[in-house]
Amino acid sequence: MATITAVPRSRTATRKGAGTGATNEKAWAGEDRYRMIAEAAYFRAERRGFVAGSELQDWLAAEIEVDELLGDSGAH
Repeated sequence: MATITAVPRSRTATRKGAGTGATNEKAWAGEDRYRMIAEAAYFRAERRGFVAGSELQDWLAAEIEVDELLGDSGAH
C-alpha cells in the first residue's frame, strides 16, 4: 500500500498572492478615474451643446480636472 504525504506549500507562492489585493485596488482606482473622466467630459460636451469636433479637447480637459481633484500629478 502506497503512503501519501502532504507537500508543504512554498512560502514564495503565498507572497505572490499577497500582492494581489494592491493590484486589484489599483485596477478599481483606474476604473473609477476613467468613469469620473467620462462623466466630466460628458458634462463639458453638454455645456457646448454636443457640437461635434471637440470631443478630444473635452476628454483631455476632463483628465486634467479629475487628476487635480484626485491630487494626482502623474500622467496616465
